[in-house]
Amino acid sequence: MKFDWNQYLNATTLEKAIRILIILAVGIAIIYFLAFLIKKILPKKWSRQRKMIINRAIQYTGFITLFLVVISELEISLAPIFGAAGVIGLVIGVASQTSIGNIVSGFFLVSEKSFEIGDVVRLGDKTGTVFSIDLLSIKIRTFDNLLIRVPNQTVISTELTNLTRFPVRRIDTLVSVAYKEDLGKVKTILENVAKQNPLCLDEPEPVIIFQNYGSSGIDIKLGVWVERTNFLKVKNSVFMEIKEAFNKEGIEIPFPHISLYTGEETKPFPVEVKE
Repeated sequence: MKFDWNQYLNATTLEKAIRILIILAVGIAIIYFLAFLIKKILPKKWSRQRKMIINRAIQYTGFITLFLVVISELEISLAPIFGAAGVIGLVIGVASQTSIGNIVSGFFLVSEKSFEIGDVVRLGDKTGTVFSIDLLSIKIRTFDNLLIRVPNQTVISTELTNLTRFPVRRIDTLVSVAYKEDLGKVKTILENVAKQNPLCLDEPEPVIIFQNYGSSGIDIKLGVWVERTNFLKVKNSVFMEIKEAFNKEGIEIPFPHISLYTGEETKPFPVEVKE
């Protein structure tokens, strides 16, 4: 049986096809123009996350409207489509419960506002900058420039630390000094290190905590407050300044060592050093 193309390739069909192509081209251009325009006029103080949600809502609404207009132009009845979509949606819903869980979790993440695009977060053993917050997952860019995709359900059920939520952070540096050292002198040296560093804040005041009698020395924690933008710079500079100050003042930083003891009733344990 020979297929007759002439019954389809006529002036009316050609006119309808051209009209649909024009509607698609103009419609897509309008959608992207509106999204671009809204993005420009939104207040600058709004977060990138809020702007992204509004931008996507405009695009999704526009494409759905454009789809309905094209269907109308094709004179296709929507009732069978909606019926088939209902059945297909039911099958897909049963088969993709994980995806639905991720979508619901995504709404909770957005409403909670625990983090936004651009924040540095720690999730499990991964740390990086929030690159994108999507319908099913969030994407994190690590500091070695890797992209990690984390499902929303995992994010909502895992402890998440936002490292850049507040403008001020505390840097804790753990140091150790020999048991023979004067702890009062050591405390003064650490206070001077924090005071002389121009990037360390005076308020809140630095924190010095004598933590443990360690196996090789006394463990001390120095905590200094800094603006989050200076975190890495201060962490490195304080570390080096403590070492320089201890060297200058003759404070010994111990290293692990082992003492051999043979008992009270035995003779001293002989040790011979050969060069």
